[in-house]
Parts: sequence; C-alpha cells; structure tokens
Amino acid sequence: MMKVYSFPQGGISFGDPDSPPKDRSTVAFLPGISVISLIQHAGDRAEPTVSIGDYVREGMLIGRARGTGSANIHAPVPGKVIRMVSWKSAGGILNDALVIRMEGAFELLGKPEAVHPWEGLSAFELRQLIADFGIVEMEGRGLPVAEILAGKNLQAMPGNVPSKSGAGTPLTLVIRCVFDDPWLAADIVLCRERIKAVVEGAVIAARAAQVTGILFAVTRGEQALGKALLAEAESYNISASLALVGSRYPQSNRRELEMVLRVYEKGENLSLGGMIILGPATLAAIHDAVKLRKPILERYVAVGGSAVKSPEVMKVRIGTRIGELFAECGGFIDKPKRIASGSPFLGRAVADLDEPVIKTTYAVFARLNSHLGERRTQNCISCGECRLVCPVGLDPEELYKRIQTGGDAGGANRCHGCGCCEVVCPSHLPLIAAIVNFTGREKQSV
Repeated sequence: MMKVYSFPQGGISFGDPDSPPKDRSTVAFLPGISVISLIQHAGDRAEPTVSIGDYVREGMLIGRARGTGSANIHAPVPGKVIRMVSWKSAGGILNDALVIRMEGAFELLGKPEAVHPWEGLSAFELRQLIADFGIVEMEGRGLPVAEILAGKNLQAMPGNVPSKSGAGTPLTLVIRCVFDDPWLAADIVLCRERIKAVVEGAVIAARAAQVTGILFAVTRGEQALGKALLAEAESYNISASLALVGSRYPQSNRRELEMVLRVYEKGENLSLGGMIILGPATLAAIHDAVKLRKPILERYVAVGGSAVKSPEVMKVRIGTRIGELFAECGGFIDKPKRIASGSPFLGRAVADLDEPVIKTTYAVFARLNSHLGERRTQNCISCGECRLVCPVGLDPEELYKRIQTGGDAGGANRCHGCGCCEVVCPSHLPLIAAIVNFTGREKQSV
C-alpha cells in the first residue's frame, strides 16, 4: 500500500450532499445569447478586436491580451456582436463584456478534429501557441499559462519557481488532482472523461517549461485514477511518478500541497527541485490549444446547491449565463438565500443570474435559507475551534479581536485565507473577511 502524505496540522474534512454527482457529465444547451467577459484572467481587461454589428466565427479572436497577466479571448459561438455591457460584481469589480447573438454555422462543433503534430516544436513555440489561444490557469485566478511555464508571474504563485532556474537545476511539473472539496466535482469528472488529454497536456506543458519530470499528486481516495494517469504517461518519453496526498481541506492549496510534497521528496529519496503546479482543466486546455489548435470554448462546471432540483456536472460554453445552468438543472426548489461562483467555502457572490461562465468558473451553487440557517453573528465564546483547524497555526480568534479594536495583529500576513476557521466558528464571526481586509490580500484560490 502506498504511503499517504498529509500536512501536519489543522484543516477539516467535509462532504456536501448538495454537490453534483461525480460519475458523469452532461452537455449544456448552446446559449442563444452569450456574454463574453473581457476579464477572464488575472491581469488587465483584454482589448476588443471587434465592434458592435460585426459577425464572428466560432473560435475567432475577439479580445487581445494587454500586458502581463492578460490573455486572449475567443468567440465560443458564431454570431453577431449586438452590444457591449458593463456591470459591477458583488465585490465591486467592474466587468466589460461583448454580447453575441448566436447565428450561422459552427466551424469546430460537431466537425472532425484536425490533429496537429507538436513533438517537433520548441519550448518557445509551444508557449507561443498556448498564449495565442488564451490558455489560463483555470482552477485559480486565471494566470496566463504561457507566463507560468516561462517562469513569469511567480510572485503571484507561491510554491512555483522559474523554469529557467539554471543548468542542471531540477524542476518538476506537479499535476494537482487533489479533491479535498466536493465542489471540485468538475475536475474529478474531467479527469476521468478526458484522461488522455490531461496526460498529453501535462507532457506538452513539461516540454514547454523544460522540466525534468512529472509528478501526479492525487487524493488518497482516487488511487485508481492516479494509477491510470501514471499508466497513460508511460507511453511518453518522460519521467513520471505518483504521490498520494491527504483529502483534508485545504490540501489542494499550494502551500499545503508543496509542504507534503517536500516530505514525499525526502521519503522517496527524490529531487523535485522547483515546482510548477497545474490542475487537470488547465492541462486539458493546453492539449486542445497545441494539438487541436482550439481556444477555451467550453469548460466543465459543477452546478448545484440545496436550492437546485437536480445538481449536475455540465460541459458549458464560455459566456453562458449562470441562470441558464440552474434552469437546465430543473430550476430552484425555492428562492435561494445565496448564489455564488466557486466553492461554498470561499465562493464569490453572484449579483445577477445574467453573469456569465468564464474560463475560471469551476462551480456555481445556490443555497436555501433552511440550509444555511440564520447565520446570525454572536459574541465569541472562546471555544478554540478556529485555532484547532488553522493549518498555519494562527489564533484567528485573537487576531479578529485585535483587528476589531485596532490593536497589533502581528502574524495576520501568514493567513492564506483558506476559510477553515470561519466554517467551524459556532458564533459565525466573519474571521476571514476581517483578516483578509486587514492584510489587503485576496482570498486563496483552490
């Protein structure tokens, strides 16, 4: 039996009966109206390359990247650009989008896929293709993958190091198949349904970053999947290995994952060197860009929550409005208390059901009042539960009290916003919001 590596302290284990089944996906209807956000990445808004009244083809470039952190945007459907819209998210961020009314013939959907050989391409040429097709880190903040593989944007990626780290310096590509949150259901289904694309995408990424090997980091309950990934990688001329990691949240966080992989490295007498960490959705997108010359036109999304009649993992065209996804899942049982994108842990509130699916949308959920309860904030009872679950070893209760009174909150910058403390707090204190606002940091991405 393989050894399982887990981070040493804190964290929580949980399930959610209102998350979708993890054994299948369904194909969402093509949207008659698509809302294509020009901010689907970590950097500046893409510059539109089309105008109102223009007709666009499926896969056509409609937004050009502007500077570091920005990525190209492509039309997910053919049709006519009928207007541009702007709105503010629940967090106050201004979004711009092109609205496309679907018209005309599809050039990619339903057609035989043209396969392009990539083995003879250089690392630079592979990264250029990945950039051209607008591939971003789909499980996180949307960092452009070409920049990650070239060793840029590293300050925004804890645990990653430049690919150009010196001759002879080891560098490992880590494939993060760590499912510590039931709302990562879309990644689990994608791994099973597109295992060949995930593995070949990993091999392409390894070539583009010039790494010395691939490591599949897989949750202990998915050992069969890990072995299948490893077996698929055997057909390529690259060093590949498998590490089983714990399923306690936030094991998928970069800090906790790298921590256990350093222990794995020592225990297995390996030399991983620097690590580039990518997830399965990103790798499948790399495969499609390089081998099929396709941008990100669709993605797997987990749709569910206690307010939703029939939760599903769906293959969804980018630009589909999330209200349409809930409708395809049977609609709402009753009026939801909360609608958000992402995991219920750290999900971003959705202000309008017309908000679209973007490249980084891995889950959307709607919850009922009866499921959440009143969630009324009460006085701290000093139970210490928040201290027990903090994976960084902080005292969230003490930090919260100091922040509230304007005192010294030293150590708060060590918090990476996983949200464990807030989940277990019986007084429902907004611990993470207070600490994150105090430090000026963003919440961590899965």
